[in-house]
This record gives sequence, structure tokens and C-alpha cells, in this order.
Amino acid sequence: MPGMREQDYYVDLVCEFCKLPNETEWVEFKVNQYAPDLIGEYISALSNSAAINRKANAYLIWGIEDSSHEIIGTDFQPFSTKKGNQPLETWLLQMVKPKIHFRFHELTVNGNSIVLLEIECAYRSPVRFGSEAYIRVGEVKALLKSNAERERELWRILDHTPFDALIAAERLSTEDVLAILNYPVFFDLLKQPLPTNRSVLMQALENDALIKENLAGGWDVTNLGAILFAKRLDDFPGLSRKAVRVIQYDGDNRIRTIKEQIGSKGYASGFEGLLDFISGMIPENEVIGRALRDTAPMFPSLAVRELVANALIHQDLFISGSGPMVEIFIDRIEITNPGSPLVDPQRFIDSPPKSRNEKLASLMRRFGVCEERGSGIDKVVFQVEFYQLPAPIFEAPGDFTRVVLFAHRPLKEMNKVDRIRACYLHACLRLVTRKSMTNTSLRDRFGIDSKNASMVSRMLKEALSAGKIVLEDPDAGSKKRSYLPFWAAPDQSN
Repeated sequence: MPGMREQDYYVDLVCEFCKLPNETEWVEFKVNQYAPDLIGEYISALSNSAAINRKANAYLIWGIEDSSHEIIGTDFQPFSTKKGNQPLETWLLQMVKPKIHFRFHELTVNGNSIVLLEIECAYRSPVRFGSEAYIRVGEVKALLKSNAERERELWRILDHTPFDALIAAERLSTEDVLAILNYPVFFDLLKQPLPTNRSVLMQALENDALIKENLAGGWDVTNLGAILFAKRLDDFPGLSRKAVRVIQYDGDNRIRTIKEQIGSKGYASGFEGLLDFISGMIPENEVIGRALRDTAPMFPSLAVRELVANALIHQDLFISGSGPMVEIFIDRIEITNPGSPLVDPQRFIDSPPKSRNEKLASLMRRFGVCEERGSGIDKVVFQVEFYQLPAPIFEAPGDFTRVVLFAHRPLKEMNKVDRIRACYLHACLRLVTRKSMTNTSLRDRFGIDSKNASMVSRMLKEALSAGKIVLEDPDAGSKKRSYLPFWAAPDQSN
């Protein structure tokens, strides 16, 4: 089983590799050659070669005689070996870029000590050790830059292989696949009966690219299949850090944590449970304004649902070591995902979404987890306005994307920045429904009585001065003025 596999699995794997007529570009045998720099170079070379050979992992094995493939044992002890004052594994993690998953396994095979290093294949860019990238040319380790043809081939593969098409686990039996994937949920979400015939069941999973047949026998589980339907994401080392992290804080800062949980299931199979967990952390508030109930969640549940789904779907899955995060404070909720957005955050409402993970997004829409293309953020802003909450923040600080929803706050307690943001988003929301923002529509958005129209006029002037909105017709009288987002300014050249 992938991930935290039993020792027997790796022993069997070593025995299978010993039957190979020659070393391959993704398997290397050593006996007692374990200089740290040499290991680093082989991690780079084997990882890059695994990508070229479409393998999920590569392997460096100590204790196997190179020419005969005889198991003779090794005196290498990876967990007690150091480079300077650092443990070997820690030093390698610092030297190998970009970060990939690799793990040492100490085994006993036929009474001999064997060490197996399992190395994740390269993705997005070649793996380097220090400043250099390496590659295997046949059974020889070489600098990637000295092998132009192989370098072009590697880049071609990396540039055209989406994350969800990469292999999370390979050469599994049908029984192993069904043991690690929550396949009944797949059929439940599609509202289809669970097939009683295993061949039909596996074909259905393969049709949606959750698994693929391995030409050497058995099945490969794709990243798409694992990240959506893993029973335990920890079973897939390359995906374990993609789990959603939910944190509840005491107050409006991150000083004291009340509760924290890291999700363990795949995104699709665990989505409703994730929302229930988040909902249980969100306090209820007295409803203000037009809502029909006496109490409601502090943050609209439909908005939270859509934003959590967006964080899963639109994250940059190639960024290692981080996943989506939901942080709940006493006055706001912040939902963050790795990766800068492909659309300007100011245009989230009107722009069709661009997803890095199109297959994942398509399946999540088919499962009903998120809204149809282009309507989700509109509904988030509508929910915020319906409950007369402060306008949300959409931002991209650094290499990640964050959305902030705020708890109810009276208009008199909103600062100038809050008011301008609310005007702008209201103008955007009106425009996508083929309407313009007016003094009346903005009064309605905040629940302001008509006798206080001058208060809204001041807000509109603030937004105009900030350049966030423009007059639809500059020649219109003050009582007939309507407003558009700045990017929809009418062409005045004619």
C-alpha cells in the first residue's frame, strides 16, 4: 500500500528490482558508496529520469552488487549519518530544490541489511542538487546541462503534464486500489449505483482519470484520484501536505489557538465533513436587516462553502509543503490557498475563472461541490450584501491567495477603506446582472433610510476619488447618476 507501506512491500520491491537484467534510469544499486554529495546528485538524477520515464518514484538501493544484482548487504546507516552537524536527511532536504518527497527505508532482505531511498519524480521543473541538475543517461549519472536533448525532453514532459495527471501510487492490485480509495463516495456523488462487477467499477474510475492501467501490470492511482478520494492522504507522501488545515483562534489574532485540525481524507470524499467541522466552529449572530431568521451563522454558509471549494480547486498544487487553510477568528474568517491567482483579485466577480487544475475543477462541479463556472464569487458577494456584512477582501500577498469574510459590523464602525471596497464590489455585482449602481441601490445594500441619502452620496464620492468607480454618464444630473466599476468606464472618445 502506498505511503506508510509495510516493510514487506519494500522487501518485495527490492527483490523485484534485483531481477532486472540491468539498472534502469530510475533504479540505481550501490553497496557502501554513501557520500552525502553523491546521494544528493543521485536524488536529482533519478527524480528527473523518473519524470522522463513516466514513473511516480525512483529508487536508490544500497546493499546490492551492481553487476550481478546479488544482495550482499551494506553498512550504510542513513538515520545516524550526518553532514557536518546536521542529520543527513535534513541536509539533503535543504540542498534539493524544488522540494520533493524522498524517504529512506532500512530493510532486512535474506538476512542482509539493505537501505532503500524512495524518490518522488520531478514535476514542473527539473530537480537540482545545489545549483546543478542531473540526469541518468542509460546507467550513467550526468549533468543535465551537458545533455541538451535529454534536457529538452524533460522540459517538454514537465511543461505538458498537469499535476492531477501525475502518478501518486503505481502497480497496485485491484484490491489495493479499492482499499485506499473511497470509491463508493465517487458513485454517490455522481448519483450512480455502485457497480457489483469489479471490472465495471475499475473502468468507471479509469474513465474519469482517477486510475490508469500500468503497462507492467496492475493499476496506477493518479494524483487526481488520490487527492479527491484518498481514505487517508497520508497514504500518499507527495499529497499529505495538501490536506486542509482548520484553525480556530481565541480573539482577533493568532496568539492563542482554541482548536486545530488537519484533514485526512480526499477533497471530494471529505468535503461535507470539512464543512460540518468549520460550521461547528463558527458562532451564531443575531441577524440584522432583511434576513428572515432570528439567528444565523456569523458568516453565510453558502459563501463559506463556495470559498472553501475555490481554495481547493484553484490552489497551485505544484507548491510543495503547503495546502489550503481556514482560519476562524472572533470577527472574521480567512481562507487561504497556495499560489497566486490567475485572475486579478479585483476582477474575481466578472472574470471567468481560470483554473490550474481543470480536471479537478470539472469533477468537483459534476459532484455539486462548487458552483458552475463563473457564478461562485457573485454568490459570495450577494450573500455578504444580503446579510449586510462588511465587504470581503480578495487579496494575493506573496505566493498565495486569501479571501477574508467579516462578521457583522455597523456602517458607522466601518472605516473609509471598508466603505470604498463595499462600493466597488456592489458596483461589480450590479454590473454582472446588467445593472448600474445608484444611490438607491447602495442605500438598499446597507439598509440606509432614504432620508439619509446624503450619507451614501459621501460614500460614492469617496469611491470616485479613490478611482474604484466611475460615472456611467458624466453629464447626468445628480439625482440620475449611476456608477460602474473603474474597469467598465465608458469610452468617451466618440
